[in-house]
Amino acid sequence: MLKVIAFGEALIDMLSTSTDSGNFAGHEAFIKFPGGAPANVAAAVAKLGGKSYFAGKVGHDMFGDFLVKTLADCGVNTDYMLQTHEAKTALAFVSLDAQGERSFEFYRSPSADLFFRATDFADSWFTDAGIFHFCSNTLTHADIRQATYAGIQKAQQAGYLVSFDVNLRHNLWPEGEDTHSAVMKCLAHTDVIKLCAEELNFLRGQQSETLFISELLASGPSLVLITDGGQPLQYFTTFSQGEIAPPKVSMVDSTAAGDAFMGGFLYSLAKANINRSEFLKLTKTPNEFNPMLNFANACGAFTVTQKGAINSLPILSDIDPLLS
Repeated sequence: MLKVIAFGEALIDMLSTSTDSGNFAGHEAFIKFPGGAPANVAAAVAKLGGKSYFAGKVGHDMFGDFLVKTLADCGVNTDYMLQTHEAKTALAFVSLDAQGERSFEFYRSPSADLFFRATDFADSWFTDAGIFHFCSNTLTHADIRQATYAGIQKAQQAGYLVSFDVNLRHNLWPEGEDTHSAVMKCLAHTDVIKLCAEELNFLRGQQSETLFISELLASGPSLVLITDGGQPLQYFTTFSQGEIAPPKVSMVDSTAAGDAFMGGFLYSLAKANINRSEFLKLTKTPNEFNPMLNFANACGAFTVTQKGAINSLPILSDIDPLLS
């Protein structure tokens, strides 16, 4: 079993009890849930039985303590999860409409996750073979962006497979920051990329989808995954492409769907001991990833049937009925 390091933010999702997603000011009650996309991925891998680590920084406060305990209780190794007195743990206020689609309001400037520095990455973290996963929320500010680049570099030098879920939240980016350039710079230094349809449209601009994906694959990544809610997953390698339909379920909360999907896929790679060199070989074989992507789709589908992020992530026995 390979080690999976998920790097980035762990935060508190304050989930509104109202379904009026257009007006947070009128919401009277919120329920606390652990969250943050990379933390969700780490928990997803661990709950399925994987060897999972979360790397990031939370506050020395009640929410930070809660997140450390929550991830540890899920089976995540929290040795790389640092706490700081410099800032508080981030909060994300989340509202769901009647269909389970989300609206966000973030309390993050500055928050503890932004104080992770390149020097916080220890060489000893990368001594075992493994997978390094991150999202774009650690690209929003200069210092944490440099830390992200450093983490990618250390992972690549250690022979890690590098996974990037774009997971773009435009309202987290300060005015004047070039979101497009920061994300595109990382795309060329990763092996697996996941984009939702909206992120694909933002990044490709006026280019056709076909040309953008072709140029993306030529620049470095070996596998590009495009998700679109309940629509079929699209996958692309230099040698093949295809679609895989997700299981049909009734959606309650889509908050952690993409994170559960990525956790399921990375767990499958780690369980099969598919390191970077083996991964590159597999991308040359058509449909080689289909069973893993089917499993990942099922993980995402299960998660949307419940409220919350980490608490809604599946264990293995939850997935079998969705695969049959």
